[in-house]
Amino acid sequence: MSFVSHTMLVKTLCVCSALLVCSINTAAENVSWPKVNTALKPDPAIEQQLDVLLASMSIEQKVAQIIQPEIGYLSVAQMRKYGFGSYLNGGNTAPYGQKQADAKTWLQYADEMYAASVDSSEDGSSIPTIWGTDAMHGHSNVYGATLFPHNIGLGAARDADLIHKIGQATAKEVAATGIEWMFAPTVAVVRDDRWGRTYESFAEDPDIVATYAGPLVTGVQGEISEAFLTDYRRIATAKHFIGDGGTENGIDRGDTVTSERALRDIHAAGYYTAIAAGVQSVMASFNSWNGKRVHGDHYLLTEVLKQQMGFDGFVISDWNAHKFVDGCDLEQCAAAFNAGVDVMMVPEHFEAFYHNTLQQVKHGVIPMARLDDAVRRFLRAKLRWGVFTRGKPSTRPESLKPEWFNAPEHRDLAREAVRKSLVLLKNNNNILPLSPKSKVLIAGDGADNIAKQAGGWSVSWQGTDNTNADFPNATSIYTGLRQQIAAAGGTVELSIDGQYRSKPDVAIVVIGEEPYAEWFGDIQQLEYQHGNKRDLALLKRLKQQNIPVVTVFLSGRPLWVNKELNASDAFVAAWLPGSEGQGIADVLLTDSAGNIQYDFHGKLSFSWPKYDDQYRLNVGQAQYEPLFAYGYGLTYADEVLLAPLSEATRAQKVEHAAEQTPLFVRNLADGMLWALSDSSAPLQRFNTPSAVSADGNSITMQSVNLAYQEDGRKFVWQNADNRAAASLVYAETQLLTQAVRSKFLQLSIRLDQTAINDMTMAAMCHQQSCLRTVSLQPLLQHLPAGKWHSLALPLHCDAADTMPSVEEAVRFTAKQPSSLAVADIALVNNVASSTLVLGCGS
Repeated sequence: MSFVSHTMLVKTLCVCSALLVCSINTAAENVSWPKVNTALKPDPAIEQQLDVLLASMSIEQKVAQIIQPEIGYLSVAQMRKYGFGSYLNGGNTAPYGQKQADAKTWLQYADEMYAASVDSSEDGSSIPTIWGTDAMHGHSNVYGATLFPHNIGLGAARDADLIHKIGQATAKEVAATGIEWMFAPTVAVVRDDRWGRTYESFAEDPDIVATYAGPLVTGVQGEISEAFLTDYRRIATAKHFIGDGGTENGIDRGDTVTSERALRDIHAAGYYTAIAAGVQSVMASFNSWNGKRVHGDHYLLTEVLKQQMGFDGFVISDWNAHKFVDGCDLEQCAAAFNAGVDVMMVPEHFEAFYHNTLQQVKHGVIPMARLDDAVRRFLRAKLRWGVFTRGKPSTRPESLKPEWFNAPEHRDLAREAVRKSLVLLKNNNNILPLSPKSKVLIAGDGADNIAKQAGGWSVSWQGTDNTNADFPNATSIYTGLRQQIAAAGGTVELSIDGQYRSKPDVAIVVIGEEPYAEWFGDIQQLEYQHGNKRDLALLKRLKQQNIPVVTVFLSGRPLWVNKELNASDAFVAAWLPGSEGQGIADVLLTDSAGNIQYDFHGKLSFSWPKYDDQYRLNVGQAQYEPLFAYGYGLTYADEVLLAPLSEATRAQKVEHAAEQTPLFVRNLADGMLWALSDSSAPLQRFNTPSAVSADGNSITMQSVNLAYQEDGRKFVWQNADNRAAASLVYAETQLLTQAVRSKFLQLSIRLDQTAINDMTMAAMCHQQSCLRTVSLQPLLQHLPAGKWHSLALPLHCDAADTMPSVEEAVRFTAKQPSSLAVADIALVNNVASSTLVLGCGS
């Protein structure tokens, strides 16, 4: 399956192929979108069955079909009562709350929900429900599944046949757990590498995305033939429609400010081929387009996607995304439904949403024709899949093949994908490939760290709480290297910090980004380890000892690594390779006879920055000046000497004089960490959603939700340790400038218990001294417990220059068992009238 050019579509809309029937309208204010020509046509028998079904269904049953709860909140009893058309597991949720639940347990849970959905004793409906899951890079939420490289690595592989096979393998593993529906593939075209979901994209250019989307969909759903959606094949979802990869400043769920022509020619590239391949579901995107939320955009969802492009499947919303649409909240959103969303993903407030939607239909706010259209679209996909004839999950033929789950052939395929995804950026003096008979030091915190090589969306949503024990069938990069080196007679020493017992012939250093997902991965700086260059220090120390250094770089995006490149003899972009770390050894090492096992194959699908301020660096743009261009990638046949690179920085540091300096808004800002302290250990630092103080019981931290998933933190004081504190701290000590002193510290706070005597909040602290300290006790008369409120603490009350530097931006303490939650912490110049300001006399 070869690559086809998308260039003509980008330039003129018209691609002369069997996929598209093109019409051109050059008027900028009236852009035409292509009608997709697909072999998937309406089946008269299914359409007749839909007519009968819709005529027999009550309004209550129809509304239940188009609401999708999440298993962390949905009970079997609620499924039996309402008969919801679908349900999902989120990135942090597994059946019965068991993170390490095996495939058999997932199948058991599917049976329970299926049985409840077909039980008509309460809701009068026997329409089977279906289960949706984020199968981002394999069946990645499930313990023990095969994890393929994330999409950014697959984009570098430039192999559409490989993508098709990965779709098939993933569908088989999903089928083995009884799940019918996958929220994949992601077909975003990323234009700003600061975006936290960059690694979910195949490329910055629409060519690769367009070429991959169709083969991946057919891998999951099957070709449009007698085999379509039969046997192991699952329902696929193209996401996120549309413009998710183009937001301003790479802010997740932000605003994509661009022309309609660019939206059509760049960001829609993957949808043309996905729809042509028969994709049954399209997920709407969180982002806005030119200020309007896509979830509420009738023009995009209905007029463009369904009418002009001819998509006959259904549109699913993203997790609680409806609440950002004008006129909506968590419990109702007629606007999104009327705009063209067919199935509403309402994880936790589904009962209220059901009742409110029911009333909106009965009162005409949602037209009956719109409800019927949505139900028809959703049931059409379910009928195409055969939901009425397949029976309960555990009795289906494809579910009776547990050998499909983490099958050896799937692991071999993932290992092949790792090999093909690796991009060789530097190989001075042809240091690679290495002899496995050498004395090799393996260093860096990514070497024996499967969580780090897997990245986010791996067993858990963020991936930050994982250990090697959460990947029982996986192989770390170190293990893969050790096995081959030991078999050839060489020696291996693993040392994370690079200290060794015997001087090695060469060091392989595995470093890179910590796991993240969605907005938690949004960054402000492209420089790797900005402000804390511990990995660079490791590389330099080894180089100073005249040890050749091969750096294996794990990342979800290109980053500015000029300094690390200069400190390395060879540098490999390994992306996020997944569970089969031995694929890296296959390429880096020769066999025992000195022959190349596998050459480097990968070519950059994202341009690599030359400067640290090249945030939007995309092939084809004006003044294109990358360090390594789109399509770059060395092989062992190349003899390229990379000269020393400039290490000068150009990116402007975010100034404190800005209107707002985020510290923790949705996620930690660059250079910020959480910290817990108690009488046994001061300021233990964390960048994870949850943590416990060093003594194990004084204070705990866990994630909570304000406006987004895990965008807040809850602190619980368990005992009366007077030194137990929760803090938002700077990674490095900061000067307390006059610009900072002139601001307000603003935050959202929720007091979860009324007994908060002696609870305090302090701002801008250094050791035991703080610029401001206030008691929270008087706030009870203003801030009822259990609700979120906005507070602001002015920092300009004390004009004395008594604190030149600070470590902690804000600190909370309590002298008795208490709890509170915080979110949206920032330094601001001005506060809103609804914000409670704690004056200088507080």
